[in-house]
Amino acid sequence: MVNERLFSAGLRLITKTQLNLQPAARPTLPDPISGRKYMLYAHVPFCETLCPYCSFNRYTFDETNARSYFQSLREEMRMVKRLGYDFESMYVGGGTPTILPDELAQTIDLARSLFGIREVSCETNPNHLTPEMVDILGTRVQRMSVGVQSFDDDLLRKVNRYERFGSGEMILERLKAVNGGFASLNVDMIFNFPGQSEAVLLNDIRMVIDSGANQTTFYPLMTSPSVDRALKRTVGEVTHDHEASDYALIARELSRHFELSTAWTFSRIGGGLIDEYIIKYDDYVGIGSGSFSYLNGTLLVNTFSLKDYRQRIAAHLAPLSGMRRFNRHVTMWYHLMMDLFGLRLEKARFKERFGVSIELALPAELAFFRLNGAFDQDDAEAITLTPTGRYLLVVMMREFFSGINRVRDQARQSSGNLCSLDNQSLFPYPRASA
Repeated sequence: MVNERLFSAGLRLITKTQLNLQPAARPTLPDPISGRKYMLYAHVPFCETLCPYCSFNRYTFDETNARSYFQSLREEMRMVKRLGYDFESMYVGGGTPTILPDELAQTIDLARSLFGIREVSCETNPNHLTPEMVDILGTRVQRMSVGVQSFDDDLLRKVNRYERFGSGEMILERLKAVNGGFASLNVDMIFNFPGQSEAVLLNDIRMVIDSGANQTTFYPLMTSPSVDRALKRTVGEVTHDHEASDYALIARELSRHFELSTAWTFSRIGGGLIDEYIIKYDDYVGIGSGSFSYLNGTLLVNTFSLKDYRQRIAAHLAPLSGMRRFNRHVTMWYHLMMDLFGLRLEKARFKERFGVSIELALPAELAFFRLNGAFDQDDAEAITLTPTGRYLLVVMMREFFSGINRVRDQARQSSGNLCSLDNQSLFPYPRASA
């Protein structure tokens, strides 16, 4: 198989070249394309404690601040509706979306009244797994994803989660207590932490199985320059020396109870809702401070400044602060990666979207995968992956999301000039009377 270090270095170079945020002279969402399906992503950037490995837009929780934010979030939702968008699925991420369950419930209810939403996925933390939360959200959220990361007490202490969320055994009991409260309960885990031994990883896998959750996602640790510095101070320097063997261990141990939904998502045998919204939907709209949209080959980023976000929404202006438009080749490469990450690329679907077969569009990329034994099925109909291919996609997605984390660092650092309210350079949403 290809050398992981060389492969990662090459991918890192590509993402550094392609994932550079650019200010937009007249930022606004493009018009929706007739017949295309879209997903709505809503970002809630408040947490009770800030984890050192996270580069998402997040702020320490303040109730007054958060309630005001939810009001702006719902207003932005109305703005998007007036642009003509509709959605059949909604994903609420953070931050900690369940920080104020009553506000979240109002937001989901509004989304369902505005759009054709049939399923809602939401993230939460272990300390929010209470009967009261299930009472409020159990009928509103079909898939609840719990950020556990690890059940190991020493590791939880190092990443500033033990005091807030409790021991691994306490977290396990909370998961068991709410099992059945949602159509799908997902446990988010991270592997390849510095110092995470095979014994610790095996125990994490055992406790996920014991939790009864019908889905789990094991992400490789994904970093950015700011995250690297924070992790080095807390758990140590990040390397990928054991990543491949850890991934093989996870896949082997979970295979007795789970089946793959994506290269790193495992659904309890019998079904579960896919975790990765980017797999099911080619395009999605992000609302909220620090959210991303991906529309027709363009990445659009909302301002990371809470103050600026509120000002723009109050002024009925698009809260976008930057964008990156990808050329045709990069867009096709992105869809190759995402479809394979979802374990199956339908060749007819690719040709329908781009007007050319994947063999003619991306010959070098396909040759690379074939040379490294990545493809199981590779015929006129579809491409599927071998175990080697699945790990290659884990590496690709790790480097892609690390690149996205660098975009977040860039957006955060440049908030002084990208996030200023400037009516000369902003394009307003249609008003209610439009």
